[in-house]
Amino acid sequence: MSFTPVTHTCQYNEEEGSMRMFLRGRPVVLYGPSDLDGLDPGKVAPPPQNKLKLEWVYGYRGKDCRNNLYLLPTGEIVYFVAAVVVMLNVEEQCQRHYTGHTDDVKCLAIHPNKLIVASGQCAGHDRIDARPHVRVWNSVSLATLAVLGGSQIERGVAALSFSRADGGSLLATVDDAPDHTISVWDWQRPDKHCLADTKCSVDTVVAVEFHPLDRNQIVTCGKNHIAFWTLDQTNMLYKRMGVFESRDKPKYVTCLGFNPNGDVLSGDSNGNIIVWGRGTNTILKMVRGVHEGSIFTLCCLKDGSVLSGGGKDGRVVMFDSEMNATGMENVIEGHYGGVRVVAEGRGSQIYIGTTKNCILHGDLQLGFTPAVLGHVDELWGLATHPTLPQFVTAGWDRLLQLWDGLSHSTVWSKDIEERAQCCAWSSDGSVVAVGALSGRWLVFEPTSRDLLASHHDGNEPIQTIQYSPDNKYVALGSRDNFIYIYQVDDNCSRYSRLGKCLGHSSYITHLDWSEDSQYIRSNSGDYELLYWNATTCRQITNPTSMRDVVWATNHCPITFTTIGVWPEGADGPDINSCTKSHDGRLVATGDDFGKVKLFAYPVTQPKSLCHAYGGHSSHVTCVRFLPDDSRLLSTGGLDTAIAQWIVD
Repeated sequence: MSFTPVTHTCQYNEEEGSMRMFLRGRPVVLYGPSDLDGLDPGKVAPPPQNKLKLEWVYGYRGKDCRNNLYLLPTGEIVYFVAAVVVMLNVEEQCQRHYTGHTDDVKCLAIHPNKLIVASGQCAGHDRIDARPHVRVWNSVSLATLAVLGGSQIERGVAALSFSRADGGSLLATVDDAPDHTISVWDWQRPDKHCLADTKCSVDTVVAVEFHPLDRNQIVTCGKNHIAFWTLDQTNMLYKRMGVFESRDKPKYVTCLGFNPNGDVLSGDSNGNIIVWGRGTNTILKMVRGVHEGSIFTLCCLKDGSVLSGGGKDGRVVMFDSEMNATGMENVIEGHYGGVRVVAEGRGSQIYIGTTKNCILHGDLQLGFTPAVLGHVDELWGLATHPTLPQFVTAGWDRLLQLWDGLSHSTVWSKDIEERAQCCAWSSDGSVVAVGALSGRWLVFEPTSRDLLASHHDGNEPIQTIQYSPDNKYVALGSRDNFIYIYQVDDNCSRYSRLGKCLGHSSYITHLDWSEDSQYIRSNSGDYELLYWNATTCRQITNPTSMRDVVWATNHCPITFTTIGVWPEGADGPDINSCTKSHDGRLVATGDDFGKVKLFAYPVTQPKSLCHAYGGHSSHVTCVRFLPDDSRLLSTGGLDTAIAQWIVD
């Protein structure tokens, strides 16, 4: 055999028309179609003419972040999910995006002029461009005005605040490192000068706020403490701890606010609100038992009244400017989570960010409806409808959600009581199948949401599930190394097992059906590509006999037509998902580095150029095209975000 070595850990055998690709040093031999003209493995394939443009991001990060929802003068609400800061006009249903970050955005602050935004990110993983830092930017033009702390912030930015008494010339940050350093920046200076920094607390710090009336006063709070800081004329920071005296000291001081005369308000984990006299570190007034459990937010309205939000009881309670209860309150529905943040809207409107990654809008009298829904745990399942611009997602939060890609809305959300790993539409779009971590798999009718069938195969997660093009079979790839094949009857409501395919030496990661529904190909965790006769469940051990089979999809990343999606020196698990457009011109991949990549199909050149896109802050777990190829969907695992890209 005469192998021609090339640089991209691949060797091409011209006589056989095969490519030997090495993944983690393990050879994988891939056979091209028999009519393949001589492939030049040294040639570099150009990127596709098409590009992606971020159109919409579904989701919100309220699960573990605070103070991250504000109304802008444009009528948009600003919040973040993954590495994207989103500006959403709820009434007009349009989004804009600030995409300057490279990893998880963790905090947000609005300048007194309401136009400038500061957003802080955490450190990335194994990426040079992902130092933790703060970005200050214009919410109208989306131009970046300043980048702060790239060499000084260790782990991430825990909290941010613009000064208010002097028109926003200063910016305070708290580092998420063990010592929780507080820094004050003159962010408008060309050198982005850090005026002062000092160790803040060994305990967790959850909020920092400049006093609205005193430029040199800053308040921080967190575990076991509230601290009152003074920035003196020599730019030194001095701290006085809040004195709780004989009163019950809370485990956490969870949020801050200010009443019109400059007193500091704090909410805590005991459900109490404390009023601290302006300029002092002593308690002026305590309102006990406002909420059951922690108070996560205090929103001081323009008219001087105050709204408090309960993280456990889901109540929003209104007080007057003297912290007397007004009797006005509302409770959000439990399935949305607890109240994480409350933001003042226009008129009597308020926006509520929740602990289950939802944003609600409405008022205390009429109640609240969702403006943004999301997943709240690791997200792997994504499947697009075969003919409509709709898609389903399924995650470890036990939620199965149907979305409309044109209206950018949630059609419905269902608790399926199983942690989901994958999902698929039947070929006619009549049912949705969901594979779970328990080895159970479920089939639902998408209009009624009724459960039509439930089966259990093995005790390991169902990693992938696909219906055959003729809708007569469904194949399930499991983490137990087997592929289970079922016959489908009665309009996809009855399933009878044909058998299981044995032969893989590691867990199944991806599979494809042939266009004639006769064959299956599959990839596994140890980078194998195997072929199967679907009706007999037998392995086809001669891969050359399969070289001219036409495949309905290209979800397997280890194939001859996707050689070039693998970067040089790639590790097998680097690429989590792969998909071919329905017109056969494009391939998209999602990888472990938060990137969505777009290639020209077929990607048979070992050296293939692509367009790469950020936005996700975690491994991209799945990518799929809508049926008309006008848009691409991508899901982020730990970031729980769903990104919708226009294919230009």
